[in-house]
Amino acid sequence: MKTRNTVQRSLVLEAVKKLQCHATADEIYDMIVQRHPDISRGTIYRNLLLLSETGKIRKILMPNGADRYDHQCHEHYHARCTKCGRILDVDIAYLSNLEAQIENPDGFEFTGHDIIFKGICPQCRHSE
Repeated sequence: MKTRNTVQRSLVLEAVKKLQCHATADEIYDMIVQRHPDISRGTIYRNLLLLSETGKIRKILMPNGADRYDHQCHEHYHARCTKCGRILDVDIAYLSNLEAQIENPDGFEFTGHDIIFKGICPQCRHSE
């Protein structure tokens, strides 16, 4: 199914690319609403979902927190600061065959994996 590119969708994609910080939907909304006060949160959420489903952006599921959106769509890993919640890219090769190394007696069908490392970011370390 082909979707048409709307002005709102372009604004959302542009914001994700400009922020480059693994932004939450609220951070993306806050950026867009400054210049386009009539845009709704619902429009932002719908377009983030569509952009992530079509592979234009990457949705990072965050257990116990707000999902994040990444302008880099290739497979890669992330680290989350346990103090401030900041998300950073991790410079390590993606393990594309990791699922094949899992003992799987229940026959679970693996379709991919996400790994988020945790630690303390440089800014939080320096402020201690």
